[in-house]
Amino acid sequence: GPCTSLSPGGWPPILDLPISKKIPGSIRFSIKVILFPFLYIWVRAAFPRYRYDQSMGPGRKVFLPLSLARVVPVSGVSV
Repeated sequence: GPCTSLSPGGWPPILDLPISKKIPGSIRFSIKVILFPFLYIWVRAAFPRYRYDQSMGPGRKVFLPLSLARVVPVSGVSV
């Protein structure tokens, strides 16, 4: 915030387009300040957090049997 306020030029635009050079740095900064929290809140609302038992279910039901089934061929190759 203070760096953008004290530096009238601000950071150069990400895309080197003619229209982006006409937008002042303070406006670009304001757009970023509004856009990134909006996207963060949107993603948090769209993808809910999983409960602990939901995240442990695939590990217990899928990955544990697969890893135990893989132990037999790997141990056979190493012997």
